[in-house]
Amino acid sequence: MKDLLEIARDAAALARGRGADEAAVGAYRARHVEVAWRDGRLEKVSEATTRGLGLDLYVDGRYVSVGTSDLRPEALERFVDDSVALARTLAPDPHRRLPDPGLYQGQADLDLELEDPHHGALDAAERRRQAEAIETAARAVPGAHAILSVSTSVSDSLSESALVHTNGFEGRRRGTDFWIGAEVTVKDPDGRRPEEYASSGARHRSDVESPEVIGRRAGERAVGRIGSRKGESAVTALAVDNRASGRLVGALFAPLSASAIQQKRSYLEGKVGAEVGSALLDVRDDPHVRRGLGSRLYDGEGLAARPFPVFERGVLRSLYVDTYYGRKLGVPPTTGRSSNLAWKLGERSQAALLAELGDGVLVTGFLGGNSNGTTGDFSLGVRGFRVRAGALAEPVGEMNVSGNHLELWKRLVAVGNDPYRYSAMRTPTLVFEGVQLAGT
Repeated sequence: MKDLLEIARDAAALARGRGADEAAVGAYRARHVEVAWRDGRLEKVSEATTRGLGLDLYVDGRYVSVGTSDLRPEALERFVDDSVALARTLAPDPHRRLPDPGLYQGQADLDLELEDPHHGALDAAERRRQAEAIETAARAVPGAHAILSVSTSVSDSLSESALVHTNGFEGRRRGTDFWIGAEVTVKDPDGRRPEEYASSGARHRSDVESPEVIGRRAGERAVGRIGSRKGESAVTALAVDNRASGRLVGALFAPLSASAIQQKRSYLEGKVGAEVGSALLDVRDDPHVRRGLGSRLYDGEGLAARPFPVFERGVLRSLYVDTYYGRKLGVPPTTGRSSNLAWKLGERSQAALLAELGDGVLVTGFLGGNSNGTTGDFSLGVRGFRVRAGALAEPVGEMNVSGNHLELWKRLVAVGNDPYRYSAMRTPTLVFEGVQLAGT
């Protein structure tokens, strides 16, 4: 069978031969294996291999984006013919065309180490052993008599892709990822059944935490939720755990897309160059992190990936601009989506930040709620712990934090030294002052 780059090249040439002025072709293949374990027994083993091809066609000023999973030559011919015919029925769009070839230039000469060369050594017996070991560790924590159920999972993937543009771009990449996790349910004396989880994942298996560590962490977190109560309403200091702070950061970054700006759906419209947070809000987009979950040498449009500042000392410096919406807005493209976030970190651990906090709340998770990308208003359910005299006290839940992002980020008063490794956002512990928390 042809490799993906050959398939993409053939499809691109076929599109040109059938009447397309330009074409972009992305071919992909992925294999995913997962073992699910629950309460002492194997629950599920799944293995799936997917492949497909995405085709962007530019025909007589018109544009269509289509996909297929049938890569047989005769099937691709019919698919391309039908797609070209479909494009000709659509309205013209003068902003739809392939990127300027100059944007493909300057790709970094780096080995990002996105593929674990030992991926093939992981077998079924080892996946099952890890899944079982996670549960054993969870059920060994102090207070484990309250545990009702433990569900664990072990998974790994190998993916590869190729991208070909008819105006000169070609690229291919391969990557692996490995994940383990556990979800633990406990019985509260009042009859409730709190749940907590822990997980770890990386490009290379050697960078994933051990099953014993993940199981113990999940068990301890779940047992720690026993006795949770709704806390008192207050305007208070709020520390957000590095695992949870991605929820807030996601709501800050989503309105940075050029599509949201152009469609008037962003509370950050017109804010480039303006101060939108405290001086501690200092974040770069860095696609070149070795083994990073969001790392890449080129983006989905073939644009050479480059680091750039997003926020500098609270000032918004850049948007996420793809070529289409860049043309509509009349601004140069950066990239259409984020890669890895690189924070200017503080020097203190979460424990040290809480000690300095004195009294407040540590948020360990957000539950439901919403954040309005157009206005910046948000209202989110939270759970976590009261902080008293700088130490963790009783667990709290069924509370709500609300406000507006343009105010919240100006209240950022501390950033931890602990970026969360298991997300491309790599968020650290964040501390805010004077936040409205609703409870009893």
